[in-house]
Amino acid sequence: MKEVEVGIIMGSSSDAPIMRQAIEVLKKFDIGYEFSVVSAHRSPQRMFEYAAAAEGRGLKIIIAGAGGAAHLPGMVAAITTLPVVGVPIKSSNSLDGWDSLLSIVQMPGDIPVATVSVNGARNAGLLAVQILATSNSTLREKLAAMKKENHEKVLQQNETLEQF
Repeated sequence: MKEVEVGIIMGSSSDAPIMRQAIEVLKKFDIGYEFSVVSAHRSPQRMFEYAAAAEGRGLKIIIAGAGGAAHLPGMVAAITTLPVVGVPIKSSNSLDGWDSLLSIVQMPGDIPVATVSVNGARNAGLLAVQILATSNSTLREKLAAMKKENHEKVLQQNETLEQF
């Protein structure tokens, strides 16, 4: 069983389809994760306990997705010393995701949250991989291979364009 290094949390199970994008990335890089609902508003005690115990459980990074008022990433970052990556979710009650984005990106001083695009859980997963890769040469090699593949895809796209 692989070590769980990344916690993926969200304010509601309705956020799960977006947050699964981060899981796909972590699986590709063979990184252990946990996945659960931890609501800042509906279960503040659970949120506090989760954030306070995260490092002791072996987590190295927390990816927190939230819609609407989107307090979860910032509140978790206020409690833990681990890096927190915030994913603003365009939820059914949001203002096209702008409310979530602004809530997560506008943290007060001393409460950093790395924030990705609205519904950008894939990039949150990749950012977690890059953070872990600073101390893991195998992950660095896998990231370099992925970037090389991306480069090759662009070259192939240009070859296709040249046919016109």
